[in-house]
Amino acid sequence: MNASYYRSLMERKNNERAAAEKKAGDFQSKAAGKRADVAKARAAAAKSKNANTVKSKLREADRYEDQANTASRDAAKWSTKAAGLTKEVGEAQVKLAKAEQSEREVAERARQREQLAADRRAAAEQRKIQQRLSTTEQQVGMVLRELRAPKPEKLRVLMLGASSAGDLRVGREQSRIRAAVERALHRDLVELDVRPAATAADLLDGITKFRPHVVHFSGHSDDDLIVFEKDIDQPHEGAIVTARAFARAIAATDDPPLLVLLNSCHSAAQIDNLVGAVDFAIGMSDEIGDTDAIYYAAQFYAAVANGQSVGSAHASGQAAVELAGLPDHDLPSLAHASDVDPRATFLVKPPQ
Repeated sequence: MNASYYRSLMERKNNERAAAEKKAGDFQSKAAGKRADVAKARAAAAKSKNANTVKSKLREADRYEDQANTASRDAAKWSTKAAGLTKEVGEAQVKLAKAEQSEREVAERARQREQLAADRRAAAEQRKIQQRLSTTEQQVGMVLRELRAPKPEKLRVLMLGASSAGDLRVGREQSRIRAAVERALHRDLVELDVRPAATAADLLDGITKFRPHVVHFSGHSDDDLIVFEKDIDQPHEGAIVTARAFARAIAATDDPPLLVLLNSCHSAAQIDNLVGAVDFAIGMSDEIGDTDAIYYAAQFYAAVANGQSVGSAHASGQAAVELAGLPDHDLPSLAHASDVDPRATFLVKPPQ
């Protein structure tokens, strides 16, 4: 029998024992009451001087005596039954313990079998993976031996400027950046794609065609939007692009950029979300004036083109703004993925 059967049996026997003990108690109480009645009847017979009364009380006492004896026998019978049930409960408890132990052993053996099978499957899968890795390594090794080492790749920077109302000097900023790069040590390793009146279409076209390492935007923005231009020749109200749509556009390529620089007001609120698509993102924590933006951007790209790391170039751009005595607001902020180090990442790597 299983453990469930013995639990049910124990419960039933315990209930029967409780009922038997109650019955025994009831009959013991009844026997005690009848013996009390016997004593009263005999006492009344002893006090009476009337012969008929004496006989009547003595017969009454005998009747109570018989009832008391019957109740005592019934009490003894139920007590005996309760004792037997107690023994049966004990036996069932022992059997329950054995059944539970047996079930635990069966369950443990089943668990061990399942674990052994899982271990065998995992080992077989690991062998397959190792075999595939070994094969792949051999194939890659053969290809590397056959192919020449690739030439160093230029840093491609997509520069998007938008000022639909003509109130920002984005052209001046792009000109200063180009001049700063052209004066740098490794100017031949930087390629600029400059789009001074950038539309949302320029963003997608530049990302998919130019495949930039850096996307630079200068213009108007807010916590959750960026303002591009429309394809209109006169001043106009710009085209609003949400921060979410901008981030999706940045990620919509097989070769996502490494860095996005938003040289526009309140754009720092967007950079943490951009880091999901790129390794580095730079934004402005507060409002930023044209002059501040130009000083920061020109020095940032000059430092990058001089072989400085992303972290050092960012710090150099901040220093340029402070040395000019310009900042009335917070300096630009840098966010990066948790598995990259800004001070150990170089966007321009001169050939050894």
